Amino acid sequence: MKKILNILLGVLMLVTFALLVYAMVSMHPENPAEYYASVSLNLWWGYILFAAAIASAIACAIVGMIKNPSGIKGTILSLVLIVVVVGVSYFLSAGHDVQIVDLQNNGFFGHGETVITETSILVTYVAMAVAFVTAIATEIWSAFK
Repeated sequence: MKKILNILLGVLMLVTFALLVYAMVSMHPENPAEYYASVSLNLWWGYILFAAAIASAIACAIVGMIKNPSGIKGTILSLVLIVVVVGVSYFLSAGHDVQIVDLQNNGFFGHGETVITETSILVTYVAMAVAFVTAIATEIWSAFK
């Protein structure tokens, strides 16, 4: 099973690298509002990888709860924490009046789009900060053991 997962990881990394090279070497129009086929393809690949990551995380959590029912408390606590972070980010974003320029239509995006964008950015910042603090704390904790 581990060999299959390593092969799958290699294929995914190869496709990602090929798409990155394609985006870098392809011709781009002078006008930034025009369509970039290579960038769009990279965005769709990112969406596919993101959906696969979410699906695998949910599947692994379900399998883990079935194999070890005592871990349900930690899983529920993690889920509640995620909902709280997303909820707080959403309410912070909804309270702001940010205008993002829409180059294609020569105007601004609506409030709904800006709220979703700002919520995503805040959740990403929180996730990066938690990952950084966790990595540092884990290294410090293992150094003292």
